[in-house]
Amino acid sequence: MRRRRFDHFFEELSVALDRLAPRYALWLHMGEVGIDPEQLSQDEAVAFCELHLTRFLVAEGLSLAPRTRRRLERSIGRFDPDRPTPYEHMARLGGSNQPRA
Repeated sequence: MRRRRFDHFFEELSVALDRLAPRYALWLHMGEVGIDPEQLSQDEAVAFCELHLTRFLVAEGLSLAPRTRRRLERSIGRFDPDRPTPYEHMARLGGSNQPRA
């Protein structure tokens, strides 16, 4: 279930950047700072935003506006991997309307 937290982190970062974030580089950077992306906890995700995200972005030649960064940090802090995201919820609803063969 915690892998969902990394996936959400990656997706939200990509939205904030308005382009795909470098997923593998993000995975490696988390490992370099002692965070296991496979077992990413909420506290670790928030701490990564606060302590390590700037260095990661600079290393990748990327940046975020302060307001966008705060929005990203809130989204990361509020994510509950036990609940479906709005996208997952809508996909499930849309899937139920598919005609059956």
